[in-house]
Amino acid sequence: MSDTSRLNPATIAAQAAGAVDAQSGGVVPSLQMATTYLRDAAYQPLRPDNIYLRDQSDIVRVAETVLAQLEGANEALVFPSGMAALAAAFRTVPNGGRVLVQSQIYWGTTKWLRDFCTRRAIELREVEASDAQAFAQACADFKPTLVLIETPSNPWLRVTDIKAAARAVHDAGGLLMVDSTAATPVLQKPLAHGADIVMHSATKGINGHSDVLAGVLATNDTAAQIWTDIKADRHDAGAVIGPFEAWLLVRGMRTLPLRMREMSRNAQAIAEFLDAHPLVETVLYPGLPAHAGHATANRQMAGGFGPLLSFVVQGGAEKALQVAGRLQLFHRATSLGGVESLVEHRHTIEPHTGIPEGLLRLSVGIEDIGDLTTDLRQALGN
Repeated sequence: MSDTSRLNPATIAAQAAGAVDAQSGGVVPSLQMATTYLRDAAYQPLRPDNIYLRDQSDIVRVAETVLAQLEGANEALVFPSGMAALAAAFRTVPNGGRVLVQSQIYWGTTKWLRDFCTRRAIELREVEASDAQAFAQACADFKPTLVLIETPSNPWLRVTDIKAAARAVHDAGGLLMVDSTAATPVLQKPLAHGADIVMHSATKGINGHSDVLAGVLATNDTAAQIWTDIKADRHDAGAVIGPFEAWLLVRGMRTLPLRMREMSRNAQAIAEFLDAHPLVETVLYPGLPAHAGHATANRQMAGGFGPLLSFVVQGGAEKALQVAGRLQLFHRATSLGGVESLVEHRHTIEPHTGIPEGLLRLSVGIEDIGDLTTDLRQALGN
């Protein structure tokens, strides 16, 4: 079938966007580890698109093709980490530019942006993007060059209306980038809602097996100056992913729709279980009808609300750490989106950002839901 736009994500992912190993006839794309490529006797490259590995790798192109098709993008670029992807985008902002960023998102992003903008004399403002009125006002007043939102956000699980955000940013003359890591391209497509660039830490749900560091940027406007600059920055600065990591990424993506479906189901069930538990103060998960962003998430997400959720245990840090310590199936580790379930006491990682001391962040995997809820029940002591 030549028109890939008519294929569903499950088909695109399972077939790696049609990639096979033409040389051997294998149904799995091959892994070529060479860092440089041959030229003929006249010193012409045997393949003009393969001269030096840096960003010329067949398996990397396969990964980018799969990601672009899943995202509904014209082009995707893979990076060695999510932060490398984010940095490539923000390095396009000139000295003295203006950057608007959603507040209380992934701490690694916030910390890097604060330091980067200080070094480059870029004016940085932070705003709660899930407050549509405050966000629109900030755009109108500040007129930013580049805007970053994260939805659903980590670890607060706040939901921002991407379409409304894009309208506010564009009216102010800026560009909107959306960190859609928690949703993956299977559950949310920011470009379809007006975003200019979508970013993922592909380390998380896209790979899904906790064994690859990777990042991705995707866009529909490949002629835009920012995209040209990003591509040049990736090539010249060498922010490229290795062939083996790209091959693992492709392998992981082949089950992405299946994993997101099961993770979302499990996370929804756990959110409902925790929401009814007497020792839990609050549950942060957009799949719950009482969540402030539920209606918006329902409009712009499809097939579930993702594997990430947070909940606050009564009794503050001491009780939360006790609960985390008693969990037997949830690994105590930092990340999200893998097939195994994880728990993190976020206040230990970022005690200075306003995170409730009793908050535990869960990344819900694909284990049996009965086993996961039983583990949580015993850990909570009820």
